[in-house]
Amino acid sequence: MKDFVFERRINYYETDKMGIVHHSNYIRFLEEARCHMLDKFEIPYSKIEECGVQIPVLGVSCEYKHHVGYDDIICINCKIKEFTGVRMTVSYVVTKKDSGELVMNAETKHCFTNKNLRPCNLKKYYPKAFEVLTSLVVD
Repeated sequence: MKDFVFERRINYYETDKMGIVHHSNYIRFLEEARCHMLDKFEIPYSKIEECGVQIPVLGVSCEYKHHVGYDDIICINCKIKEFTGVRMTVSYVVTKKDSGELVMNAETKHCFTNKNLRPCNLKKYYPKAFEVLTSLVVD
């Protein structure tokens, strides 16, 4: 399995005056999905950080297709699109669970850094994570 699906129920406080999820919350949802994906593949953020590595976000790209509101359940399908050991791109497809309707396409770009925020190769600091992420890259 090279992709991971994270389900999430929308909370009332995440909606705006129009009763739909405020666009900025989707960035949080992507991060939640990414963290859960790493947990699922047994390379949690906490372990990566224990190895002296951080994973800052370099960029986010989102294309909103349909809105969701309070109590809707969304499914976030995550895939590792690119991984070099120093950089990683994760793609996301967000859909409504009940209808399968496309909510958003997104992508996040990351790099791996040491504690001094200097780019580093994950293979040197955490070989297991390097191997797992390499195996998850979608062709």
